[in-house]
Amino acid sequence: MNVIIQKYFPEITGEQTMRLNALGELYADWNAKINVISRKDIDNLYERHILHSLGIARFIHFTGGTQVMDVGTGGGFPGIPLAILFPEVRFHLIDGTGKKIKVAQSVADAIDLKNVTTKHCRIEEEKATFDFVVSRAVMTLPELAGLVRKNIRNEQRNALPNGLICLKGGNLQKETAPFGKNIMSAALSDYFDEAFFETKKIIYIPL
Repeated sequence: MNVIIQKYFPEITGEQTMRLNALGELYADWNAKINVISRKDIDNLYERHILHSLGIARFIHFTGGTQVMDVGTGGGFPGIPLAILFPEVRFHLIDGTGKKIKVAQSVADAIDLKNVTTKHCRIEEEKATFDFVVSRAVMTLPELAGLVRKNIRNEQRNALPNGLICLKGGNLQKETAPFGKNIMSAALSDYFDEAFFETKKIIYIPL
C-alpha cells in the first residue's frame, strides 16, 4: 500500500487499497501519452493529487446515496480518489477537455469503479442536480458558485447543507470576501503533515 495514504487512512479495505495502488501505474501510463498531470508532479502523484483529493474526505463524510459532481475533473481529481473511498456515493465527473475526460473514464474502468460516470461538457451545459459539487482550483469561487448553483438540489441527506466544496491554495481573501460569513474554510495542514499542504485549503459554500 502507498505509505502516505496508509498513514492517514489506515481503515481502508483491501479492495480500496488495491484500487488506490493501481492509480500510480495507470496515471504514469496515461501521462506518457497525454499530459494530464504536470511532469514534475507525476512523481508526487500520491501526495499532490490523491491525498490532496482525499482532504475532502477529512472535511466531510458523505452519507450513502449522496450524489457529487466533480467540475473540471481533468484526469479524475478529486473525483476518482473520493469514489474509491466512498463506494456508496455516486460521482459524476465533467471536464471541457475531451482527452482528459477519456483518461478519467479509462482509469475508472481499469479499476472497476461502478460509482463513477463521466461527461465531456462545460459546467454551463450540465443540467443535472447533485447534493454537492467538488472542484480543484478550476476558477474563482464567485464564478464557480454562480455557475453551479443551478446544479445543487434542495433535498438534504448530509450533516452539512448541500453546496460547493473546493480545494484551493494561496491567498483567498479576495475570492471569499463576497460570501461574508456564509463560508467555511479548513486548512489541509490540520489534516496532513507534509509541507505541500501548508498553503492548501478546503473552502465550503452552502448553496
